Amino acid sequence: MQSEAKSEATSRDCGDCTLCCKVMAIEALGKPANAWCAHCQPKHGCSIYADRPAECRAFRCLWLVNGLLDDQWKPAKAKFVLTTSDDGIEVRCDPGFPDAWRKAPYQSEIREWAMSGEEHDVTVLIINGPRIILVTRERDFDLGHVGPDHRIVRELEGTRVVNATVVRASDLAKASDLDQE
Repeated sequence: MQSEAKSEATSRDCGDCTLCCKVMAIEALGKPANAWCAHCQPKHGCSIYADRPAECRAFRCLWLVNGLLDDQWKPAKAKFVLTTSDDGIEVRCDPGFPDAWRKAPYQSEIREWAMSGEEHDVTVLIINGPRIILVTRERDFDLGHVGPDHRIVRELEGTRVVNATVVRASDLAKASDLDQE
């Protein structure tokens, strides 16, 4: 039983934290997000650690790799896992604590990331199961259920997000095709 992922950047390790084994989907194992992995022993680690899938081997939450995040950001304590995507930062909430990100000191720091992100075209998303909230400088856009076939479309005034909606990817592609005609 191991939970020994280590970060070279911070020299941190997972210790008793196994929250990623709950909130993350693992395609290679057919494991959906927000359900414990069959190979995880919560607070103890992975029973197939030596043979775990490549996506598990490659995964490092932001707390492991970012020395600016102190111990209060450790997922086991915060009740969410911070990850990155091509578009920005994702806060993946433990379904048993969907509002943990709203507590101090997390919410104010997350809002600061969103403010900075608007200047650099970086999004900050709160992921509560299939429900997604886009955090911006001025407000939170509760986008509801966002499936894999959906895309988030932000309406901007300069760099400021003034609206956000969810559309099917196929509808977005059709609109793009019409614009090119």
